[in-house]
Amino acid sequence: MLRPGGRLGVTDILAEDQLTAAQRIERGAQAGCIAGVPSFTEYRDGLAAAGFAAITVTATHQVAAGLHSAVIRAGRP
Repeated sequence: MLRPGGRLGVTDILAEDQLTAAQRIERGAQAGCIAGVPSFTEYRDGLAAAGFAAITVTATHQVAAGLHSAVIRAGRP
């Protein structure tokens, strides 16, 4: 558990919000590690539900059509 005032920083692969689950799986078929990635909104919502705040998600580059590498930062109030 992250203590109050702690910070989280990760990199991950995320999908554009408009992609359906089937489209995400299709795009990730060649690389299993990206075959079901969450969308930007799903990732933010999950962090917020876990009690994180000041959440930023910054796409760094496209890894496939509609899929992006991203840097995610958040803090525990």
